[in-house]
Amino acid sequence: MRLKDKVALVTGGASGFGAEIVRRFAAEGAKVINFDLNGEGAEKVAAEAGPNVRAVQGDVTNAADIMHAVAAAQALGRLDIIVNNAGWTHRNKPILEVTEEEFDRIYAINVKAIFLMTQIATPVLRDGGGGSIINIGSTAGVRPRPGLTWYNGSKGFVNLVSKSMAVELAPMKIRVNCIAPVIGETGLLEAFMGVPDTPENRAKFMATIPLGRFSKPSDIAAACVYLASDEAEFITGVVLPVDGGRTV
Repeated sequence: MRLKDKVALVTGGASGFGAEIVRRFAAEGAKVINFDLNGEGAEKVAAEAGPNVRAVQGDVTNAADIMHAVAAAQALGRLDIIVNNAGWTHRNKPILEVTEEEFDRIYAINVKAIFLMTQIATPVLRDGGGGSIINIGSTAGVRPRPGLTWYNGSKGFVNLVSKSMAVELAPMKIRVNCIAPVIGETGLLEAFMGVPDTPENRAKFMATIPLGRFSKPSDIAAACVYLASDEAEFITGVVLPVDGGRTV
C-alpha cells in the first residue's frame, strides 16, 4: 500500500475527481477526511470507500470550516497530505456575459480556498515534519479555451502559485505539486463545453486531445497517489498535465 499510515485531507470529494481521489487514497492505505459542501454526497463516498474515510461537511471558502476539517484530520493522528481539489466554473460563454456573482464564486472556490487552506494547514504539516500538498489546476491555465476567460485565469493562478509555494515551503519539508487535467468526465463537463452534452459535441472537443478522449477521475486519482506517495519524495514544484497530449 503506497499511502499506508498517512492521513489525507481531500476537498471536493463528494463527486468527480475528488470522489475517486478519496477512494484511491483509502485503497492505498491512507486515512482520509472527505471535505465537501455536499455533506450527503461526501458521506456516500465515505461509506463506499471504507472505514478509514470520514466525511466532513463544510465550505472551502470559509476559514472556520477549514479549521474544523484540519482538526478532524489531526484527530486521526497527524496530517500528511492535502489535495485542494474543489473547483468551480461559469458556463462557457462570451466574456461580457459573465456576471460579477459568477466571477466572485469562481475566485472564491478556485483561488481563495487555496489561500485559506495554506494559511491554516501549513503550520500543521510543518510541525508534523512535512508533507505533500497537491493542487488541482487545469490545462485551461496553460492553453486556455475561449469562452472561459475568468475560469482560465483562476486556474492559471493555481498552476503558478503551486510552483511558488513549492519553493517557499521546501525548507519546511512540504512538497507542493499541481495536476492540470484536460476537460473531464465530471458534472462540470457540459458547463465547460457550453453546449449540450451530445456525442457530436463531445467529438468536437475530443478532436483537440491527441489521445482521443476526455480525462477520467481515475486518471487524476492515479497521479495524485503518485505525487502523495514517498515515491515522489524528491518531486516538488511540478505542474503535471494529465491531458492526453492537449498541451503539447
